[in-house]
Amino acid sequence: MAVELKLIALEGVPLVQPGDDLLGIVLTALSQNNVQLEAGDVLIVAQKIVSKAEGRLVDLAAIKPSPAALTIAAEIDKDPRLVDLILRQSNEIVRHKLGVLVVEQKLGLVMANAGIDHSNIESTEGREHLLLLPLDPDASCERLRAALKERLGVTIGVIINDSIGRAWRVGTIGHAIGVGGLPAVVDLRGATDMFG
Repeated sequence: MAVELKLIALEGVPLVQPGDDLLGIVLTALSQNNVQLEAGDVLIVAQKIVSKAEGRLVDLAAIKPSPAALTIAAEIDKDPRLVDLILRQSNEIVRHKLGVLVVEQKLGLVMANAGIDHSNIESTEGREHLLLLPLDPDASCERLRAALKERLGVTIGVIINDSIGRAWRVGTIGHAIGVGGLPAVVDLRGATDMFG
């Protein structure tokens, strides 16, 4: 049985601001791109727009670094305020060295800088902002999935995708930090493989 995989990148998604209606943005983008969701489709949404819509921006100037953040920042040559925010968003430090701080983020994701983003983030009145991951990406997916089902009458899956670097590799890869309407893990332990 042939299976078709079709990927469609939606054009025209605006710069999202805190409090923006993510459902409205998705519906508008679907309409403008003449795309109709069908049962079984999977919508993949960038973490950045979800975090922005959910108001996960932090003003760097408002952070007063802790003594631990000051110590680590001196060791790795990073802004102590950023290090403090990373520590607040983390369960533990996995590794640190000059220029690098790898942590287990509160969601259990092991990543550099707790997934805190400062690229392509608008500053206001000369103030630098940082963007945190959604508080509960699975719940964010489920809310969007349920709203799309109610509005369009189709059952789909939703994934929040984030880009991460890989150790000792150049570039970044995408990974799912949240899912709704489809399994995040398929456990095949004990199942028979193709060779019996």
